[in-house]
Amino acid sequence: MKKETLKIEVNVDEYLGLNKYEVDEENAHIELVENPPTDEFLKLVRVCPAALYKVDDAGKQVFDYAGCLECGTCRIACGDTIVATWRYPGPTMGVEYRYG
Repeated sequence: MKKETLKIEVNVDEYLGLNKYEVDEENAHIELVENPPTDEFLKLVRVCPAALYKVDDAGKQVFDYAGCLECGTCRIACGDTIVATWRYPGPTMGVEYRYG
């Protein structure tokens, strides 16, 4: 008798798209060190649930704090090796969760 497996697919982008963001363009709440180590940056490419850390087609490291879920995963995964500043956005700024 063959056991059937249930395949579960979750579209994270669909849920992230429901959130509302007020981005403080003048005060970034996350700042990275100059020339972050590649191995540390790639760690964040893999673990950031909002996919804020990317490597473009030319191999350049790209980071944008807009769309941050304020979960602190980057701070926990890499500490101060790559994250120079991490603080919650100011009042009325940041993410507003709209699902669940």
